[in-house]
Amino acid sequence: MKNTKQLTLTALLCAVALVLSFIEGSFVFIPQCPGVKVGLSNVAVMFALFFIGKKTAFSISLLKSLFALLTRGAMAGLLSLSGGIASICVMIILSCVFKGVSVACISVFAALTHNLAQFAVISIVYAPTSMLPYLPLLIVSGTVFGVANAIFLHAVRPALSKFNSNRGSK
Repeated sequence: MKNTKQLTLTALLCAVALVLSFIEGSFVFIPQCPGVKVGLSNVAVMFALFFIGKKTAFSISLLKSLFALLTRGAMAGLLSLSGGIASICVMIILSCVFKGVSVACISVFAALTHNLAQFAVISIVYAPTSMLPYLPLLIVSGTVFGVANAIFLHAVRPALSKFNSNRGSK
């Protein structure tokens, strides 16, 4: 029974992440800055990491990257993969090294890492100097949207926790 609940919750989180990723990929928030996204789909990954496990979070992130590859092309898939894996690694490190660190702090550092990993990939593919003016915007947006995603996770956590009642809260 426990495995069925976990599989159901994982499938739900994956579906939510894919839908939110698709919606965000469909429009541009700031016309002058097409790569800046809120990253709401990462809330599903954070929930999985904090309340189900690392393997599930990595799986959802990989599926999101595959979805980006299939729906938006190779560069989108590569950016999704690099940002997703880097941000999960930072979340794991922060939560293991700094016991009791807030979800908001972890979310901000994860968003910043996500943006910086994508910036690194773009800088490798294109000329690094042409991307430098974009870096401050990525830092500001990562901080703002990291806080926003932590607030969103806090808001949806009670509903999602009902599916995960066997596991308890961390």
